[in-house]
Amino acid sequence: MRRVTLFVNGTSKNGKVVAVYGTLSDLLTVASNKLGIRACNLYNGKGGLIDDIALIRDDDVLYVSGGDAFIDPQSDGKTSDDISGSHTDWLTLNIGGRLFTTTRSTLVSKEPDSMLAHMFREKDVWGNKQDERGAYLIDRSPEYFEPILNYLRHGQIIVNEGINLLGVLEEARFFGIEQMAEQLEVAIKNSHPPEDHSPLSRKEFVRFLLATPTKSELRCQGLNFSGADLSRLDLRYINFKMANLSRCNLTYANLCCSNLERADLSGANLDGANLQGANLEGANLKGVDMEGSQMTGINLRVATLKNAKLKNCNLRGATLAGTDLENCDLSGCDLQEANLRGSNVKGAIFEEMLTPLHMSQSVR
Repeated sequence: MRRVTLFVNGTSKNGKVVAVYGTLSDLLTVASNKLGIRACNLYNGKGGLIDDIALIRDDDVLYVSGGDAFIDPQSDGKTSDDISGSHTDWLTLNIGGRLFTTTRSTLVSKEPDSMLAHMFREKDVWGNKQDERGAYLIDRSPEYFEPILNYLRHGQIIVNEGINLLGVLEEARFFGIEQMAEQLEVAIKNSHPPEDHSPLSRKEFVRFLLATPTKSELRCQGLNFSGADLSRLDLRYINFKMANLSRCNLTYANLCCSNLERADLSGANLDGANLQGANLEGANLKGVDMEGSQMTGINLRVATLKNAKLKNCNLRGATLAGTDLENCDLSGCDLQEANLRGSNVKGAIFEEMLTPLHMSQSVR
């Protein structure tokens, strides 16, 4: 049985003693596993390329490369790269348990002011911790680090599908790769569609309605329906909280038990709409036409109904406490058991009431 000592190309530290079995490919596989690199070539101490396992003798010292040329670990001559402050020697990084092999010049040349450049510009200046294989330990995410290393290699930002750009951006900021961070910020901004505040049309909204199961709650909170024709639609139980429904055509729409809290319904037409059990607390209903609407048990607490038309509406049991009903036409309405405490009824019309309005119902 033959034994050999393996070192990463260009180094004479953290070697591994292995047994030689089988073919040259088998030995390269063992070298990859032991040294944590993708082993492609074997060299002897004089830089000779070994292409046949029969050339290997017992106790040989071999140098493993990932495809690069032989680097003499004993060479102490200065290269032009050394003079300029960078190095071409290879090193391995252990990023969150995943190994990356690169050159020192890759880490220091592209972004000379980055954290990586300061860590590896001079050997062992930072006292970087190493694992048992000699790889430098850095506790960061390997998925997000890979695009950064490739950027330092060729200057292009390439992120594989499924990798979050925000994660890569945070790593770039952490390592001080400023130019890459700026490019990522632009890419993230461009990946988001521009905000569209244009009103939804009847056609778009009907498509949503048809795609939603009848037992599911359709959330339309804060959406813009300004000027839309929603007449005669079944809008029961929909959440329109804080939605813009100004100037909407809601004639004969079924809004039973819908949530219209603080919605803007100014100038809307709700003639003949069913608002039974709906919540319009704090809604803006200035100048709306709700003539003949069914509003039994509706909640209009602190809503604004100034100059609204509520003629012949069924408001039995409605909550109108604190509601602004100034100049509102309530003639012919059924206000039995309605709560108008604290409401503003200045200039309101109460002609032809179906039931008498008791003073206890309104104190203002």
